[in-house]
Amino acid sequence: MTDHRRWQYIGQAEDLNTGAIEFALTAGTAEAGTVAQRGFVIRHDGELRAYVNQCPHLGIELNWMPGRFMDSDGCFIQCSTHGALFLPDSGECIAGPCQGDALTPLEVVEQPDGIHIRPPE
Repeated sequence: MTDHRRWQYIGQAEDLNTGAIEFALTAGTAEAGTVAQRGFVIRHDGELRAYVNQCPHLGIELNWMPGRFMDSDGCFIQCSTHGALFLPDSGECIAGPCQGDALTPLEVVEQPDGIHIRPPE
């Protein structure tokens, strides 16, 4: 089966210099009265990683302020509400109330015109 999801432009590589790029996911249409789902991209160990901005524990957004997803040491993605820690390369929760769960990954590519993600189905 062919994947018909379109790539979504989200920003330039230099936009990552301040931490992360946050964006609204454009897959499908949000129901009336709901908030559009959001995502984020970080660069970790030279690789781009993109995830849906949603903690598997309570479904809330992870970041403690715009563009800030990493813990104070810059080693783990951290949920601002319960302090859960996630591995940046896999999204797996290694500490906190959702230990064993994982963030929802998004396909991400860096092209000459910028960074693109493919929204989930």
